[in-house]
Amino acid sequence: MAAKKQQISLKVHLTFWAIVSVLFFFSVFILKAMLLPFVLGIAVAYLLNPAVNNLGNLGFNRSAAALMILGGFLVLILAFFGVLTPILIKEFKAFSKDLPDYIDAFWELMAPYSAMIEQYTGVDNGDSLKELLKNNSASATQAAKVMMAYIASSGQAVVDFIAVAVLMPIVAFFMMAEWPKITKWVHDLMPRHSEKTITDLLGQIDEKISGFVRGQISVAVILGIAYAVGLSLAGLKYGFLIGLMSGLLSIIPMVGSTLGLVVSVAVAWFQSGDLMFVGLIGGIFIAGQVIEGNFLTPKLVGDSVGLHPLWVFFALMAGGSLLGILGMLIAVPVAAVIGVLLSFAIHKYKNSAYYLDESQDTKDKTAKTKKKAAKKDAKSKSQTDTA
Repeated sequence: MAAKKQQISLKVHLTFWAIVSVLFFFSVFILKAMLLPFVLGIAVAYLLNPAVNNLGNLGFNRSAAALMILGGFLVLILAFFGVLTPILIKEFKAFSKDLPDYIDAFWELMAPYSAMIEQYTGVDNGDSLKELLKNNSASATQAAKVMMAYIASSGQAVVDFIAVAVLMPIVAFFMMAEWPKITKWVHDLMPRHSEKTITDLLGQIDEKISGFVRGQISVAVILGIAYAVGLSLAGLKYGFLIGLMSGLLSIIPMVGSTLGLVVSVAVAWFQSGDLMFVGLIGGIFIAGQVIEGNFLTPKLVGDSVGLHPLWVFFALMAGGSLLGILGMLIAVPVAAVIGVLLSFAIHKYKNSAYYLDESQDTKDKTAKTKKKAAKKDAKSKSQTDTA
């Protein structure tokens, strides 16, 4: 009877959470066109909520604290993009102009190896491949310029930008101001019989998301600025663009720094052909990795986040493929949730009777108990007969 009750309970649990999950993902898919400002607002509120809590602990009204923190954050973001955008546009245009020359230089460098391949294979398609690369690079550059101009002039893009610019701060403000009420409301919705389990899982999810998002974003911004300034001071062409992009891509551990190292070393070689200069550029990224691994990541991210770089990369690619920018924004939180739930499921599985084969243990214990009882009865009977 107890086993049947437990089976029914497990079936109810699985049905309930399956329905909740399906409704959540279905709602996101249906409403994805309008969710971007709300998701950004919630993300900003989640990012800044600890600062609001600190001001609240100092005696500030929560709404006033949320307004001050959000205002300072928006001013900082606007200043950041206001300073960097002209530099990035200038370097992107210069890179687009020089890309065909880099392809020529690369092909000249690879010419001896290409000749060896042609000698062994008997296939001579070097000139056609070179023309293909040059033509595609010019086409890609022109396509990028046309796409940027289209986005800038697109009415829908303007509407989306205005929606994000207006709604995102409003959503962020109300989320920060009402955060305690919202968390209490969510807590009251928890099934009473699973309250402790759900609370523990939410705590683990919060630890992973906050550790990764707050910590890894901080690391990526610091690395991006450091790489951009370092490469620019070293005299590398497009150093600011390469450094900033490398740092920001470091939100996926190792990916940004690896790509930045390869691209910057290649540009340094084509720019000067001096091994000392190439070594200097490579040394900047090596120094960045040493500082990140020994100081930034342990201090800002910690060791308990547990999101593997491949898992993060897969989540971002899958989210972008399914839902575009919105999918990439929610990819890491969803990956963290799945990771925690999967660990919980594996823990339950390893403690289950199916994994431990407790049915056989129970049979063995029952047999031993019966054997002991039989020996005890035989001993008692023998003592009775003797008496």
